[in-house]
Amino acid sequence: NLKTYPPNQMAACRGAPMSQTQRLLLIAPSSMTRTPAFDRAAALARAMQLPLHIVAFDYLQALAIAGLFAPEQINRAREGYLDTHRHWLAEQAEVMRQRGVEVTSEVVWVHHPYEEILHFVNEMSLALIIKDAEEEPALKRVFFTPLDWQLLRDCPVPVHLVTDSRHPLPRKVLAIVDVLRSEDQDQIFNDQIVEAAVKLAAQCQAQLELLHVYDWAAVYAKDMGFGAVPLAAGLYESLNEAQHEAFAALAERQGIPVEHRHFIEGTPLFNICDFARDHQIDIIVMGTVQHWGLNKLLGTTAESLLHHAPCSMWAIKPTRS
Repeated sequence: NLKTYPPNQMAACRGAPMSQTQRLLLIAPSSMTRTPAFDRAAALARAMQLPLHIVAFDYLQALAIAGLFAPEQINRAREGYLDTHRHWLAEQAEVMRQRGVEVTSEVVWVHHPYEEILHFVNEMSLALIIKDAEEEPALKRVFFTPLDWQLLRDCPVPVHLVTDSRHPLPRKVLAIVDVLRSEDQDQIFNDQIVEAAVKLAAQCQAQLELLHVYDWAAVYAKDMGFGAVPLAAGLYESLNEAQHEAFAALAERQGIPVEHRHFIEGTPLFNICDFARDHQIDIIVMGTVQHWGLNKLLGTTAESLLHHAPCSMWAIKPTRS
């Protein structure tokens, strides 16, 4: 990998002790285009009072192959291309700097961005990774793991995937929780999700909504089997009441006002999307966990939302014990 750093900008960032001040990491597109993630990153950096580091990953297959036959000439061509990109990125950083954001930038020549992102995670104290959400053809998603999916599934740092910058500083935040299971680790994770959303809303002076979509039919099929007798009214009421109580207890612990709690029955994906659209939500905050085998191939609710939600997503992982 050829890593290119602007003079005197990176010494204070990478390779510094883990106790350093946290910062935000913006993954810029390689197309040298100012995307919605730029405006969102600048707004969040100001709201959170954290420095921002911007990185762009470059890799041209044609140059890489040509370099096998004419390494010196291709190295010069690559350096020229990287200099152009580096200069463009520095200009974007300067615009943010003039608006009060402490910002640094760099361009990295690398074939596999996710591995390089993990280096940033290990070498920097990152509070959040920000990136534009990218659409991928459905067939490609079956056979490959796009960078967005990798970040959602495996990145230990919170990830914010931006779809638009209608409001660079979010005005409405939606926290999604799942109270269908009662294990201690699930309760703890729900609290972590809501705490992250509460903190974000406070920093941005945004309105916070809390939502749980109770898919009782799926719970019944899972617990009782698809060949079970129809759900009795008493059992349905018991399941419903138990979920209501768990949701209310979570909301009480986190101090969410009653008027901002929403318990909906139905299919999670469609109801979450409808709610976000109807309430003009800017960011959905939800948790993601690692999935293996068939679940990984089909994707999780978070991954489905990535391609259907009418707003940006903020995904967190369970805190490691």
